[in-house]
Amino acid sequence: MKRGKNAEETAADGENDSNSASAKKTKKAKEPEAPVMYDDPPDKMTSKDGRSANMKITSWNVDGLRAWVKKNGLDWVREEAPDVLCLQETKCGQKDLPADITSMPEYPHKYWAVSDDKEGYSGVAMLCKTEPVKVTYGIGKEEHDKEGRVITAEFPDFYLVTVYVPNSGRGLVRHDYRKTWDVDFRAYLTELDIQKPLVLCGDLNVAHQEIDLKNPKGNKKNAGFTPEEREGFSQLLSSGFVDSFRELYPEQANAYTFWTYMMNARGKNVGWRLDYFVLSSGLLPGLCDSKIRNKAMGSDHCPITLHIAV
Repeated sequence: MKRGKNAEETAADGENDSNSASAKKTKKAKEPEAPVMYDDPPDKMTSKDGRSANMKITSWNVDGLRAWVKKNGLDWVREEAPDVLCLQETKCGQKDLPADITSMPEYPHKYWAVSDDKEGYSGVAMLCKTEPVKVTYGIGKEEHDKEGRVITAEFPDFYLVTVYVPNSGRGLVRHDYRKTWDVDFRAYLTELDIQKPLVLCGDLNVAHQEIDLKNPKGNKKNAGFTPEEREGFSQLLSSGFVDSFRELYPEQANAYTFWTYMMNARGKNVGWRLDYFVLSSGLLPGLCDSKIRNKAMGSDHCPITLHIAV
């Protein structure tokens, strides 16, 4: 996610005014507060109804596939060893895909969606250990599908949808388009859900509630935290879907998946929770855990992992 979050970046720095006239009058400078970090707890492998997890899905906005591979992202993937790996913001045409990932024997079934209009823009991928029943691209609307944002895989018991939701942009230049996207994408998911339950994962480019970002007050007019984007996500949840992380950890603060590269935001944990596993309510009894792997480096986002019994 790339954004012009001036308010966040100012807040991320916290000590910007240390050389101001008022600060010079202070005899003793205030000590900066130690950042409050999030520790990903041990994985839960059993659902509420007593079933053991039999599907592990990882999602990661890699902020450029080629750079991420060079930063040893695949080493982390091999250690995590999900059944399905979903990637967003690959920014890479198929002819430029790194051999390190196209030749991965662990994932013989690989699917790529790229932007038709802009090379090195957007893009998603899905790598599977077992072959899906069917794979489709986009949501059936050309205005959305030309940017390579959605892959849907049908498995015997559920659909898996990975998405890179459009960013409203610096100055909210794509805000109206984003509102149209939210309506059309919700309709697409609702239609799928009639056929069989689904797992949605990816960068949804919205922090839903104030608990989902470090500086909510300064970002209410910025991309990713506008009332319209937050309401769009609320409407998705009211259509029969569940935010898996908040279902399990309703009061957990400081749990973020994105940090701007500027002003040591990640070191200070000044972040946003933009990456989600959203489940059809029918899959909720099999939910085991929804993880934020915030120690994994290689992008301005960290990976997230779902354990589920299906």
